[in-house]
Amino acid sequence: MEEKAKPKLDLNRLPMPRQDPKVRARNFNEVALGYTHDMALQEASRCIQCPKHSCVDGCPVYVDIPEFIKAIKENDMPESVRIMKSKNSLPGICGRVCPQETQCEQVCSLAKKGAPIAIGRLERYVADWERTHSSNLISTPNLPPLTGKKVAIIGSGPAGLTCAADLAKLGYQVTIFEALHVPGGVLVYGIPEFRLPKAIVQGEVDYVKSLGVEVRLDSVMGKLATVDELLEGGYEAVFLGTGAGLPMFLDIPGENFNGVYTANEFLTRVNLMKAYLFPEYDTPIKIGKKVAVVGGGNVAMDSARCALRLGADEVYIVYRRSRVEMPARHEEVENAEEEGIIFKLLTNPKRFIGNDQGWVTAMECYEMELGEPDASGRRRPIVKEGSEFTIEVDVAVVALGTTPNPLIPSTTRGLETRRNGTVVADEESGKTVKDRVWAGGDVVTGAATVISAMGAGKRAAASIDAYLKR
Repeated sequence: MEEKAKPKLDLNRLPMPRQDPKVRARNFNEVALGYTHDMALQEASRCIQCPKHSCVDGCPVYVDIPEFIKAIKENDMPESVRIMKSKNSLPGICGRVCPQETQCEQVCSLAKKGAPIAIGRLERYVADWERTHSSNLISTPNLPPLTGKKVAIIGSGPAGLTCAADLAKLGYQVTIFEALHVPGGVLVYGIPEFRLPKAIVQGEVDYVKSLGVEVRLDSVMGKLATVDELLEGGYEAVFLGTGAGLPMFLDIPGENFNGVYTANEFLTRVNLMKAYLFPEYDTPIKIGKKVAVVGGGNVAMDSARCALRLGADEVYIVYRRSRVEMPARHEEVENAEEEGIIFKLLTNPKRFIGNDQGWVTAMECYEMELGEPDASGRRRPIVKEGSEFTIEVDVAVVALGTTPNPLIPSTTRGLETRRNGTVVADEESGKTVKDRVWAGGDVVTGAATVISAMGAGKRAAASIDAYLKR
């Protein structure tokens, strides 16, 4: 019998259309435009449906990736939506901001010989298809009868939303308590519109609410009620998904000058308070002609690209290591470079300089060189003596990272925390040392990715369910 010829592997993945850099650098519309249906079919056809399913092992929320891609290839979009949402309640968000390149795509079989399947882009396509065809779909799964047990979720970021959705699908009565006036946590205050439109976040929140989850806004827990009061007031379990919202500082002279922002304040004003829509929204924010952003992560890229869109002529990324050590996603660095952000690498601030009116006017910096790797695995930056130089700036944004707010730990008896303020919880289950309290996401790990927080929320939901079924 003649052997069947093996299909030829397509090792080149399909690029995603994007706005022209010169155009997008002055607007807040989404940069990536998404696949068309034909593009999605073409990219899905590259998947070889390998038997190992390594991509599923690389996904923190265990999406059945080969199956949802197979459904796309077969042009069965309702089935692709069903498969996707059986494991992931926030696909429109994940498809945009999840670092697939270091997770599911990194272990894709095609990555050994060429480009991996564009799993994130296909995930985004499925989510966007559902949003535009929702009237033809049964979007809410069949829910079991209520168990009669109540669970409180503190925080409506990615960890809290995921935990709430999974518990609701298991029949629990779930209430989310959110301190802000809109739900979404870091998804709404931290990530700019051009990377994650807020209509997408709201759509995902609405889906979680459609599962029966109640969302109470303007509810600052630790003030309104303590964790102990929730447990004494009828909730069988509490999940802490409060994130990491406190900024870290440089601790250098002049950091208190006007015009020096933390990235938290800067991005909250731009995103949550909609300074980018001024004067429709009367949110005060100063943007000068020259802006420096200190840091090398995604938050630094977001801050720099926002400053450019708000009207700055020159925007610098000031980072003390080299491009190789920069923790931001490659895609975000590439987008920033295309838009004209200026990278001053191996550079670290020494002090801010200001005028008599108290406004920052310049930033004195050191040149740096790299030594041996430190605890993070990256080469340690060392000051070059006598290398000081000055950059003129009207505004500076400090984007060094964040730590958890101490309000919940300080008002909760028996909750164990680390020196950096993160809550101690079991990595697999999210269980804290305090009975009936779980935690996950940035409040446990410190600032990390959206998808890692979602994975923590999913694991905690399974642990809570197992505990309450005892």
